[in-house]
Amino acid sequence: MFFLSDMLNKKLHLPKPGEALPGRDRPIPTATTHHVSGHPLKGPYPEGLEMAMFGMGCFWGAERLFWQMPGVWVTAVGFAGGVTPNPTYQETCTGLTGHTEVVLVVFDPKIVSYSELLKLFWEEHDPTQGMRQGNDVGTTYRSAIYTFGEEQQRQAVASRDAYQAALNAVSGSRITTEIAPAPEFYFAEADHQQYLSKNPYGYCGLKGTGVSCPIPAAAA
Repeated sequence: MFFLSDMLNKKLHLPKPGEALPGRDRPIPTATTHHVSGHPLKGPYPEGLEMAMFGMGCFWGAERLFWQMPGVWVTAVGFAGGVTPNPTYQETCTGLTGHTEVVLVVFDPKIVSYSELLKLFWEEHDPTQGMRQGNDVGTTYRSAIYTFGEEQQRQAVASRDAYQAALNAVSGSRITTEIAPAPEFYFAEADHQQYLSKNPYGYCGLKGTGVSCPIPAAAA
């Protein structure tokens, strides 16, 4: 029991300096094209498109939500927000890389706005659970918005405040979502890219709070 408790404790706390796994110098192999759209996963992306990055728990279900949105050109799953360079999926599962599972979203702002992406983000998972998402427990499942530029940062913070007000009217649960400038994104292995397209009946543990988010007005 001590061993299990010790492992759980490690998964619920970000690694301290010197505790993180060393990783590697080179990126791990991944897919070259998107399983649904056929677009190149790592680019080059067409001119005029923008990027967004979200952590919502298990990235399999989160990625599917975004690739289904009109105006999203390509999505990819990976790891961000930690210490270990070029981690593997198994390494992140130990909780000793500091990363959370994230979805990189490349979108056309003329078709879908960043505030619409934020609305989906807030409503399709529970951002009040800290280092977990439902039955998925650990730092790798924490909620996060990693922003590209000052305008995304402003909109993300405004959307958080608006959604917190909406939650206050229902339950008073406090949002634990991390909002920060986008760190380096590490692509996950090919098996994890567009996982629910390859495995339509695969696991998806996402569940929202049931509270609607008013952020298109709040963050526009």
